[in-house]
Amino acid sequence: MENYLEIIEFNDPLCTWCYGSEPILTKLLYRFPEQIKLSFVMGGLVRDIREWYDSRNPDADPIEANNKNLPLSWLESSKRHGMPVITEGFKLFSNEYPSSFPQNIAVKAAQFEGDEIAAKFLRRLRFATILEGKVTSRLDVLIEIASEVGLNLSSFISHIEDGSAERAFEEDRYAVQQYQIKGFPAFMVKYKDKQVLMRSFQTYEDFLAVFKMLGADLKEKDVVATSDNVLEFIEQFELVAPVEIKSTFNLTNEELKDLLDKMKAEQLIRRQQLGNGELISPNHTPLECDPLSGFCSF
Repeated sequence: MENYLEIIEFNDPLCTWCYGSEPILTKLLYRFPEQIKLSFVMGGLVRDIREWYDSRNPDADPIEANNKNLPLSWLESSKRHGMPVITEGFKLFSNEYPSSFPQNIAVKAAQFEGDEIAAKFLRRLRFATILEGKVTSRLDVLIEIASEVGLNLSSFISHIEDGSAERAFEEDRYAVQQYQIKGFPAFMVKYKDKQVLMRSFQTYEDFLAVFKMLGADLKEKDVVATSDNVLEFIEQFELVAPVEIKSTFNLTNEELKDLLDKMKAEQLIRRQQLGNGELISPNHTPLECDPLSGFCSF
């Protein structure tokens, strides 16, 4: 990509507003194809959940309290950003797994294979953690997600075990300090020799304003909400929430419902109810085998 614009997201896989930024990022990537490079700096939001306690109830067990309270805060945020979240059965933290650092380190391991596949891994990791309630600090769960998105497993595991991914994560944490970032998400937008740091959640219009200020010569793709176009969008990101389709194609709630019902009736998509919402994926034909990935879907 020549003269591409770069967006660097400072984030943590557990951050609800990083997760809530997915509809904005998918819209940008779809509407400005081959013009935006997306990469990530991992900040490490939770070093040890046992250090987080409720000042109103200091005697409460921090693991039990945060396993109960964190999904409640996610649910409140979900009402604003629209991404679905888990509503029951959240048991991410324990004495054995008290941190979000393993998830951050895993993303750095994925980045050794490239930013594009690392973005797929991080996105799938967010769904697994915030919506599906998987204990994503466990190495076996991280390997399962890595396999699902097509990472080279021997390389992924090696970078975790030899410490190179952890060292890359520590470099990211240092960058967070250098930029004096106090919370996530934050976005560094770069174009040629100019850059702007955007702190906290940003709207699509905010990004467009910054692109213009930087003098970025980008061409936005015209989008029409046909079944073919929406299916193309779903296939690009493989697993999407309804709000991402709504945002990208500028649909009303009624238009979105009618479109998804139509695509479901035409057997173009699968709809999986999870948490307080759903995820949508392409409805592949039975026993479809990809000669490149070596994977048969059904």
